[in-house]
Amino acid sequence: MSSLDEEFVNISFDDEVHAGRPLSEKWINHFSQDRAGTDTTITHALQRMYPHHSLIVTSDYGLQILGLPGAQYAPIPGETRLSHTVFSPPARRVDGYGALAEDIKFGAFYVEWQSQHFILYLAEWAEGFGTTRQHFILHKGLDETPIRSLILAASNYALELREEILVFEGGSWLKDHGLWVEVQKANWQDVILDENFKVRVQDDIHGFFKSEQVYRDLGVAWKRGVIFLGPPGNGKTISLKAIMKGSSHPSLYVKSFKSWAGEEASIRAIFTKARQMAPCILVLEDLDSLINDGNRSFFLNEVDGLESNSGILVIATTNHFDRLDPGLSSRPSRFDRKYLFPNPSHDERIQYGKYWQQKLKDNDSVAFPDSLLSEVADLTEDFSFAYLKEAFVSSLILLAGGARHDSFEVVLKEQIQSLRKQLDNPEGEKSIV
Repeated sequence: MSSLDEEFVNISFDDEVHAGRPLSEKWINHFSQDRAGTDTTITHALQRMYPHHSLIVTSDYGLQILGLPGAQYAPIPGETRLSHTVFSPPARRVDGYGALAEDIKFGAFYVEWQSQHFILYLAEWAEGFGTTRQHFILHKGLDETPIRSLILAASNYALELREEILVFEGGSWLKDHGLWVEVQKANWQDVILDENFKVRVQDDIHGFFKSEQVYRDLGVAWKRGVIFLGPPGNGKTISLKAIMKGSSHPSLYVKSFKSWAGEEASIRAIFTKARQMAPCILVLEDLDSLINDGNRSFFLNEVDGLESNSGILVIATTNHFDRLDPGLSSRPSRFDRKYLFPNPSHDERIQYGKYWQQKLKDNDSVAFPDSLLSEVADLTEDFSFAYLKEAFVSSLILLAGGARHDSFEVVLKEQIQSLRKQLDNPEGEKSIV
């Protein structure tokens, strides 16, 4: 018996040792026949089982009382726990094996938190087109304050982001640790762009969050919209990741508006969460693919409608700025600043070559003379940064695999020539972004 089990036994729960059948038995019987008002049935049964307790029922899906730090719990003897065992795969196959987790459909627990003792019944059932999940929380006495304090603490804990980024997909928000890990890999040193341009972008982003009082003094709403635009493969995404990494404010990342409830419901949920999390960064990647004729009006109403978007910095990216409605692309109050990420200039292509030269300086098997920098820059006109990266990476892979015994210079020029053919073929260009 665990220490918590012993503590609950030694305390003597008096009327907690209720008479009659366990609730789990009533639960099973209830779902074995025609039914109506499941929550009413459970509430009534618990009030009869624990007549000297206060009871609060909550339907918050995000509530994780059993996972609240400092909370200890033990199953209530005699109550049957109904659960599904689910397999949680690893984020990547090379990370090893997955794990089994328990998805509780019905459970009863004694819970201790901050020297207060509670009884928790957790139930989930099918209803209509979806499912309902409710927590029934009891505490001895008529005072509901301890229960409300427990719910408030668990709810606030659920809102916290711990090495996670909020991602919206399929109509709901999920906490994504994997995306957070990818963001941590981004560094401005790896973003080969004009230094003045990088400084302007960073100053614009960080300056917004430092300027709340300035906005108020000017009598304007403390919100901002920024668009990163330009052909694919030129640093929009890595710059975005570097911004997210460097910000002390939460980032909310939107993958799609599509959901079973419709795109308008998704847009509403996105901005509702952003307002809750503000000050924050709301990322809308590939804005031209998110906005369409059916959702444009609703989106614009959320951006600059009656509700306050105070503290929200919207950063949108697009490879096709020309496809955006003028209401988005041309009206400053929606997207105040636009940053163009064009194909790299001759000087930027030299700087990118120096970036790789520095990375390879300790590799004795790769000769990268300074003379090669200008040659590569000359040969790669109209290349995006993604094409430049592919030229270097594919060359190094060929050399590392032992398939080629030519010099790095020879292989690199061959790869550039091959990529040039793809660039001249519009279908080939789509394969590298």
